[in-house]
Amino acid sequence: MAVKLWQTNAKLDDQIERFTIGQDQELDRLLAPYDALGSLAHCRMLSEVGLLTAEEGQVLAAGLRDILAEMAAGEFRIEAGVEDVHSQVEYLLTQRLGEVGKKIHTGRSRNDQVLVDLRLFLREELAQIWHGTADLVETLLGQSEQYRDYLLPGYTHLQIGMVSSAGLWFGAYAESLIDDLQLWRSVHDIVNQNPLGSAAGYGSSFPIDRQRTTELLGFSDLNYNSMHAQLGRGKTELYFAFGLAALGATIGKLAMDICLYNGQNYGFFELPRAFTTGSSIMPHKKNPDVVELIRARCNQWQNLPAAVMALTTNLPGGYHRDFQLLKEVLFPAIQQAGEVLELTQRLVSELRVAPDLLADPRYDVLYSVDASNQLVVAGVPFREAYHRVSDQVEAGSFQRPAELPYTHLGSIGELGTAGIRRKLDRLRGEVDFEGWRACLAGLGVVQPKPE
Repeated sequence: MAVKLWQTNAKLDDQIERFTIGQDQELDRLLAPYDALGSLAHCRMLSEVGLLTAEEGQVLAAGLRDILAEMAAGEFRIEAGVEDVHSQVEYLLTQRLGEVGKKIHTGRSRNDQVLVDLRLFLREELAQIWHGTADLVETLLGQSEQYRDYLLPGYTHLQIGMVSSAGLWFGAYAESLIDDLQLWRSVHDIVNQNPLGSAAGYGSSFPIDRQRTTELLGFSDLNYNSMHAQLGRGKTELYFAFGLAALGATIGKLAMDICLYNGQNYGFFELPRAFTTGSSIMPHKKNPDVVELIRARCNQWQNLPAAVMALTTNLPGGYHRDFQLLKEVLFPAIQQAGEVLELTQRLVSELRVAPDLLADPRYDVLYSVDASNQLVVAGVPFREAYHRVSDQVEAGSFQRPAELPYTHLGSIGELGTAGIRRKLDRLRGEVDFEGWRACLAGLGVVQPKPE
């Protein structure tokens, strides 16, 4: 059996067929429920505009709901000889429903079918990443408050620089993740537009209603220009890749800090025992393997935009088979994101900070800036105060000041946690995931994924 939506009566070369299918059968399983959802909305629209009879629309909708139930039960598979999920769904409808099954593709191309599947898939995955990131922000802010008075060395050039705190460290990564959420909000705005009805990129001579499928699938708007909808292939994946790259930059740096500060030469943090492994010959070892793998995954994500651009740069307008390989680049990273976020949240919530670290005299020089500032407050010009303290450090006579009068917003004395929380709350109010989930549920076939 060989089933392909584009197939004619010409015989296919087996080797070329295997090469062109590639990993589509495996990766398309992730798109399967979204393909059926897009077909449900398309089928209802076709019925409403008279391209299907009401009875045909009901029969097709029932068949699609049966397929969705099989997907939910883990019983759906792409059979041998069937090229992709789009072909498998149409094949099942035709096998089970007869001639009416052949009508499901009326008024669309596999091009816009793939586009809408990807948008629906990426939209749901983005929601999961968003919620996981927001949860991590909350955990970091909780730790920031818990350890607000635990002082740490602050570094520049890997040299001890100024007095910092665990509260400042945790809060810094929380606010950095909020920047990432702002980027994800913009990616969501782009993803949440409907390409269905653009056909192969040039529209359709059928009297289809693109506004109706936009409403049914819960998109906030549509890609009005049909060519623009097709041009979105590759760009949509690029925007998503930028979101993952930004998230990877934040979490990867956090993981690196933890690896460094957990080491015996630092001893600032104590990792949860479950996050460490031993050595085959060194009985004392507690290696931060999990944290290192989180860091490695995040480093991979930072390469994603370049990998997407490498596949799409200099392609002219219109569809090209090169786009198929974008799934191989992006989908594995999307599947990793949830676990990385979950593990990072566990790690942060169980991380313990060593108390009284700065009591060690080797950290006295951290206070040199504060000593200079105190001289300035007493009336000494800054440059003269700087040189006085520098001479004391060189002579070995410097003594740390007794107090640290940090009072400004965002310092170790006033972490600004309330302001960071306001940023998070504002962002949460700007992205409506439940709106489009309600529309999908209105099709009577899908339950939101648990958060």
